[in-house]
Amino acid sequence: MSDAALIRIANALERMSPAPLEAPDVAEAEAFLWHTSPDQLEPIAKVSRVDLDLLVGIDRSRDVLLENTLRFARGMSANNALLWGARGMGKSSLVKAVHAQINAQGLPLKVVELQREDLPSVTRLLAFLRGAPYRFLLFCDDLSFSHDDQHYKSLKAVLDGGIAGRPDNVIFYATSNRRHLMPRDMIENERSSAINPGEAVEEKVSLSDRFGLWLGFHPCDQDQYLSMIEGYCAAHGVAVDPEVLRAEAIEWQATRGSRSGRVAWQFFVDLAGRHGVVV
Repeated sequence: MSDAALIRIANALERMSPAPLEAPDVAEAEAFLWHTSPDQLEPIAKVSRVDLDLLVGIDRSRDVLLENTLRFARGMSANNALLWGARGMGKSSLVKAVHAQINAQGLPLKVVELQREDLPSVTRLLAFLRGAPYRFLLFCDDLSFSHDDQHYKSLKAVLDGGIAGRPDNVIFYATSNRRHLMPRDMIENERSSAINPGEAVEEKVSLSDRFGLWLGFHPCDQDQYLSMIEGYCAAHGVAVDPEVLRAEAIEWQATRGSRSGRVAWQFFVDLAGRHGVVV
């Protein structure tokens, strides 16, 4: 075979399986996105988040998660955390706000966000982070698994760590609308059709048990919903007559058919735009 042919084969193989890009200096940013094909950490210059004080109606979850994260950032023992419950009630916002609060206290905690689809690559990510001179918060937003989904097996590498154990400088936080990370109807279907119902879904259901912290988020009431909006107005300097604000906010949530922190923020974005305020 000619040298030219060998070179063409080598080039084709390299295109099929490119070498991983050089990992960035983790000191250059506070937050990163994990990508695969090739493996790389993308530094994020500005994280999209709200101030911790603006998260209303989740005081207990806020205090528990902040204390757990502070212990980890200070080099002490801390638990992986699962934030589960109602949509739009600030689960992911709380994780990002807590991270900002930790860094504001002078503790250089790094956050790395990874997608559920990239969980199979998590052992490679952990291998890189294990030797880095920082502490890392791995964050997976909207985590859930379907009936035939095998990604949950990769998650055990983060929660249990296998024979090597989870790196001491890594902690894992996830958000989900489901406490057990899989739909209840799928749990019941597998139990009803399995030869041994107790074992059929135990592996998937018990996955959430591997999180040391379970923090529940529940729908807000009208007073909390209005307090959220008032907090946004005060923080961004939007002055509106209280009675007008209340009436418009209630009408907005009625048209949406729900109340949540997300709905409150969406109303405020509309309100701020009408008052010429950029948020």
